[in-house]
Amino acid sequence: MEPQPAQPVIDTHVILRDGDKLLLSRRGSPYGYGRWHMPSGKLDPGESLKVGAARELSEETGVVVDPHHLRLVHVVHHRQADAGTRIGFFFVATEWRGIPVNREPAKCLGLQWFSVQELPEDIIEYPHAGLLGYLKGDGGLTEHGWASPTASPTPSP
Repeated sequence: MEPQPAQPVIDTHVILRDGDKLLLSRRGSPYGYGRWHMPSGKLDPGESLKVGAARELSEETGVVVDPHHLRLVHVVHHRQADAGTRIGFFFVATEWRGIPVNREPAKCLGLQWFSVQELPEDIIEYPHAGLLGYLKGDGGLTEHGWASPTASPTPSP
């Protein structure tokens, strides 16, 4: 029997905006320690994407968003160094309520607003790819960490 391929981890990321400012959190857990990313997390079993994104945002920041006010703005298919894969769905919260606070101090060193013109340089690469896709407005897909496809040779006439 052939081994089954590993299924990708499904992540949700929430882009919270206040005018031209974006909320980022500084990681306090081993992966990406001290680096920035958006509020994010893995889906729970049986959970829809928008419900999972709203849950993660609330758990991490205390900000409440109705899942209907989350708009999908980008998708990233990420290949990790260990050959594991993740698919990240990036949502922007179109309406939300609350004041962001660090509700997970064991995992997060802090929250901070950044201007879209002055983002920190040390954003973790995978979420950074999704954030750039959103800011460029392409609304599409980024394949991050995969080898570039090689162009096929041009056939001779």
